[in-house]
Amino acid sequence: MTGRMEVVGRVSGRRRWSDTEKLEILAEAFRPGGRVCDVIAHREVSSSLIYTWRKQLREGKLAGAMPSLPVFAEVQVAELTPPAPQPAPYPSGLIQIELPGGVRVSVDAGVDADVLARVLSVLR
Repeated sequence: MTGRMEVVGRVSGRRRWSDTEKLEILAEAFRPGGRVCDVIAHREVSSSLIYTWRKQLREGKLAGAMPSLPVFAEVQVAELTPPAPQPAPYPSGLIQIELPGGVRVSVDAGVDADVLARVLSVLR
């Protein structure tokens, strides 16, 4: 007797999968944390079959399976309330400048910068 042995790593030819087996494989492939590539290697099934079966499941074409409907989260839109206005330390647009000699100058925010510089240079 010879010591020859042959090991076949993959099933050749076509295989028939029952709808129950298809659903089990899909549940394994698409469970949270699952990876399709791991299921392909473990179950010896092609990726195209898995995605074909997923499409069939969505369309309700697998026996005993309801089509997978999207699940939505409830959303409520709240009214936007503007923040309460903060009181300004000075009237709107007013700039107060206090000089070292105790002189205080109040100007509007729209004052010409060159004119203000000349006035301040005289007051120093």
